[in-house]
Amino acid sequence: QVQLVESGGGSVQAGGSLRLSCTASGPMYSTYSMGWFRQAPGKDREGFAAIDSDGTVSYADSVKGRFTISQDNTKNTVYLQMNSLKPEDTAMYFCAADPRSVGYCGTMTDFQYWGQGTQVTVSS
Repeated sequence: QVQLVESGGGSVQAGGSLRLSCTASGPMYSTYSMGWFRQAPGKDREGFAAIDSDGTVSYADSVKGRFTISQDNTKNTVYLQMNSLKPEDTAMYFCAADPRSVGYCGTMTDFQYWGQGTQVTVSS
């Protein structure tokens, strides 16, 4: 069973930056996708960034140019650098993983494993 633990959430003013981390433990797969999702109160959980084991990255238009997903395979960790944060980025952020190449940001059904989430709050 793959376990995912997110960290790095917090409160920041609009225009600020945060970096989230997601560390995986358990069985490792040679082919995989790691994704970041977020869920604001009253809204569906949406995928907005993903990275495959071959390094292919995908972003939703809402974060393209502001967020960067990267990975450090030596630490089994995926990072999400978030710059130019906006109040509408406020949400619970979740890390997800799947032992296959999803190839895009994905939906919830595309990912088998989930972290517990970390809150990001952006004030205006």
